[in-house]
Amino acid sequence: MRNLLNFIIKYSTWFVFTFYVLISCILLVKSSDNHFSLYVSSANAIGGVIYRTSSEVTDYFGLLSVNQRLQESNAKLENEVLNLRNQLAQYKVLAQDTTGAIRSHRFGYIGASVINNSVRHPRNHFTIDRGSADGVNPGMGVVDQSGVVGIVDVTGKNTARVISLLNQNQHFSAKIKDTPYVGSLTWRGEDPSVAFLEEVPRHARFHIGDTIVTSGFSTTFPEGIDIGTVMGKVKTTDDTFLVLKIRLASNFKTLGTVRVIKDALKQELDSIRNIGAYE
Repeated sequence: MRNLLNFIIKYSTWFVFTFYVLISCILLVKSSDNHFSLYVSSANAIGGVIYRTSSEVTDYFGLLSVNQRLQESNAKLENEVLNLRNQLAQYKVLAQDTTGAIRSHRFGYIGASVINNSVRHPRNHFTIDRGSADGVNPGMGVVDQSGVVGIVDVTGKNTARVISLLNQNQHFSAKIKDTPYVGSLTWRGEDPSVAFLEEVPRHARFHIGDTIVTSGFSTTFPEGIDIGTVMGKVKTTDDTFLVLKIRLASNFKTLGTVRVIKDALKQELDSIRNIGAYE
């Protein structure tokens, strides 16, 4: 109590000054209609700015929630499309072989956000906010809304590191869409929007603008996911294979929302391949 009294006595001059200023403002506003109108309009303007700022902040955080729900919705829709494609392919097989069995729901997606990314190094990686607790495992393919972006390399409980397509050490099996011509897609450490499809058979037919897609020759990616488009042929001294310059479909500088591909048959197919490798 004594400290409070000492504080009041010490700053009594300021308290008196503030009191008189408030009384003066009140008398000034009430003494004239013009002053009162000015006060009301000023108060409304200041209040409007405060409410507008508050609304913008609230809307921003609301958008984060909306964006998360959209990611989940997109992942579900991608799952449905992928499963329908898989079932259609199985029905086509059944049309030729009635003893076959339909394997539906082979592939699925796990939605994720990129939380760290690089495009300036020879061997680039990026990090996503999903890990082993979400079902993400090494070797799973990763795509965004435009096409292939990488392969999961290392997983933690809640995060995972992805080998970017922009990595000189990583090769992707790809082909010219609607053709049997398969090659090895690689990035040469230069333009982050350009890669090269190597080991394409010399007799392969292609046109500028043809779409390059995943070949489906692995458990990492299903067949037919976009990678990019053909820009032209690269001159080489190799008389056996062609090298095609590819404009990548995805913008690696702005990676945000991605999806990790689950393959229900991956473990089984990989184990079979490993058995063959040791024979």
